[in-house]
Amino acid sequence: MNIQVLGALAAQVNGMSITPTAPKPRQVLALLALHAGHMVPVAALTEELWGENPPRSARTTLQTYVLQLRDLIGAALARRADGGAVSAKDVLVTLPGGYRLDTRDGLLDFREFERRAGAGYRAMDAGDHEDAARRLREALSLWQGAALADVQAGGQIAMEVRRLEEARLCALDQRIEADLRLGRHRELLSELTVLVNRYRMHESLHGQFMVALYRSGRRGEALSVYRRLHTAMVRELGLEPSPALGRLQRSILSAHPEPAATGPVDVPAGHPARDLHRAQTRHLAGHAL
Repeated sequence: MNIQVLGALAAQVNGMSITPTAPKPRQVLALLALHAGHMVPVAALTEELWGENPPRSARTTLQTYVLQLRDLIGAALARRADGGAVSAKDVLVTLPGGYRLDTRDGLLDFREFERRAGAGYRAMDAGDHEDAARRLREALSLWQGAALADVQAGGQIAMEVRRLEEARLCALDQRIEADLRLGRHRELLSELTVLVNRYRMHESLHGQFMVALYRSGRRGEALSVYRRLHTAMVRELGLEPSPALGRLQRSILSAHPEPAATGPVDVPAGHPARDLHRAQTRHLAGHAL
């Protein structure tokens, strides 16, 4: 079974789509896919589908959705020329208290993203910025839009979508960082122009944009980026930009950049969703202009 969640939900078995069209079964499939290989409790599925006030028929209705998914899986499995030894119940497994989706070594795009991004972070740690940029670019290429963009999200799925989007933003931040260290500041200008408008309070992206502008001979514009961020943060959040971003601004003002001081980026093994604030502070503090 191959499953895509980094964009519209799509699931295939033997090349045949098993993605249901009805909203509730899609939710069930999406939540099971996000936890593939692990049991999802009935309580978690019920909360996802109906929130804090499920109907009395919730368990029976959930079982109906599971049967609908099994019918789709079973029809796809039947396409195998040899008939196959795997049944739908082996793929969507009933366990005491819940259900588990077994992809049987199929491709889960979000786990492949995490694997590729992790390789990029390790290359960044090792100072191999060329390899880091390549691997992170490959990881980001798996995204086809917002995670589960066409799935009605309850609390459980919404939380997982936020986690995935944070991981995506972190990988993007590090890919840009690697490209800056490779001297690709001019190539980054148009991309960063879009990103700072999309993520209006993201300090690291603003800092990277300031560096790219400064290195491209556009010092005044780099300082304008800081002023706009400062104004927006004070007005909307009641906060000043971080000290690291302030130091970067002063370096640009004085045209006496601080020496690079960024050490290896701290990335927990196997966990791509990192502490963005710490990463931002370290990157901004370490930019050599």
